[in-house]
Amino acid sequence: MIYADYNATAPIRPEARAAMLAALDVGANPSSVHGPGRAARKLLETARSQVAMAIGARAQDVIFTSGGTEASALALNGIAAQLDGKCTLLVSAIEHEAVMKNAGYAGVAVETVYVTANGQIDLDGLRDRLVRWDADRDGTPVLALMLANNETGVIQRVAEAAAMVREAGGLTHCDAVQGLGKVMVNVNLLGVDYLALSAHKVGGPQGVGALWVRSGAPLKPVLFGGGQERSLRSGTENLSGIAGFGAATEAAIRDMPDLQRLAAQRDAMEARLIADAGITVFGVDADRLPQTSNFAIPGFRAETQVMAMDLAGVAVSSGSACSSGKVKRSLVLSAMGVAGALSDSAIRVSFGWDTKAGDFEAVAEAWLQAARRTVLKPT
Repeated sequence: MIYADYNATAPIRPEARAAMLAALDVGANPSSVHGPGRAARKLLETARSQVAMAIGARAQDVIFTSGGTEASALALNGIAAQLDGKCTLLVSAIEHEAVMKNAGYAGVAVETVYVTANGQIDLDGLRDRLVRWDADRDGTPVLALMLANNETGVIQRVAEAAAMVREAGGLTHCDAVQGLGKVMVNVNLLGVDYLALSAHKVGGPQGVGALWVRSGAPLKPVLFGGGQERSLRSGTENLSGIAGFGAATEAAIRDMPDLQRLAAQRDAMEARLIADAGITVFGVDADRLPQTSNFAIPGFRAETQVMAMDLAGVAVSSGSACSSGKVKRSLVLSAMGVAGALSDSAIRVSFGWDTKAGDFEAVAEAWLQAARRTVLKPT
């Protein structure tokens, strides 16, 4: 099986596996004050430092969660609670459902910030909305803008958008789940106030994430209990998962130059599919993650492609993998103005740390064989 679905989950890295097993052997609660507890606490804080260093942050500003979804939920709901609901969430049209749905349940006004045809945020539209901002009516502007889109790989102009919002007296939350380990993530250069991360996208375990919060930024907890994680996320920490997260993050940053070199192979794969099948590649005119490609050909439905590729020994996906296994029309592509018939045929291939040299060519060949049986006319 060729695994080409890293944006859904990256296979566990050996460094993460080793760190998790070591943490399991400690077998103590990080909040306990005895020797084993202190050993567990040391592992926890080591992982916190590893994650913080990867994003240019202070360790004390990193809060561990159960994943990227909870990190964004804590940010959006915690901001709204701290501001007593006196804010308006400005949510980009290509956000992950973890952000979109939590924004809808935060109990405050929500507005959509649109994107251009290449999948990047419409900065002119954002600027126009902020110029018309009425603090008495709208409260504090809070922008939710991801760093890199999980479906298309398009990298967003976060620093520029965050600077506009900051000048208007607002706050910015960035979902950087897909960016970590693939492109540089530095909270100071981005200028954001909150940043969500997830372990399993970088080769760590599923069910672990983190929220970075700029010192002094407003945030109230949404879970209450023993006061762990600075009382912002109570509950005994998932020590083995967090240890794996830290080790995977450190390895991902180390290997990032190798991952960047996958862009040339991705581009060659796309060029072959364009030449041989006339596919449409989405986001190709924007900066993209180096290992992600989202493309389509009319008449070849996404679910058919996914099944055909699976039978050929290649794992790919249709859009986001976080929708309970459903194959449905992409909201991201719709926001980019892609016609429904073409959107219904879009699949995503994504590669990563364990991708082999010939995987791109093998994926292209498998896809072409499936397309020739279905939609391509014999030459």
